[in-house]
Amino acid sequence: MHQLPEPPAAPAAGQTPDLSDAVLQAAVDHVIEEAKRRDTAPKVVIGTTPPVPQPGRPPMSQQATDVSALMLSGSVLTATLGGSATAILWASGHADPAVVAVVFGAPAFLALAIARLLKRAKDAAPPDVHHHYNGPVTHQTTHSRTTGVWAKTDNRQ
Repeated sequence: MHQLPEPPAAPAAGQTPDLSDAVLQAAVDHVIEEAKRRDTAPKVVIGTTPPVPQPGRPPMSQQATDVSALMLSGSVLTATLGGSATAILWASGHADPAVVAVVFGAPAFLALAIARLLKRAKDAAPPDVHHHYNGPVTHQTTHSRTTGVWAKTDNRQ
């Protein structure tokens, strides 16, 4: 059986304790063993099991990630412009609602109109494709026969 060293007597008030090397080494070994038992570090993944989706944004393709970032950026820009326009109108105190609607609604209306026009122009005239082939034409008859449990097909001319 292992014999541990005798613990030192408690020092008197105001005195530094006198610890031997054996006691210090035993304490260090004890702390290391406890740390090994309580290791919470992630283990290395081995195998072909697919990863588990984590909380937060779901996994997306690169194109979906790019579009998502673009939409987030656009929303920040819209909020900034709308907030500044609201601040200007509030500070002036006498903005005409009809003028405000025209000034801030016209760009959006114009963008929607251009998008619709481009969509119609793309669908309006599909390109004409003509294929012309020159050369001798031969006709060939093929007789197929499928037999067997694993379906072996034999094509003969």
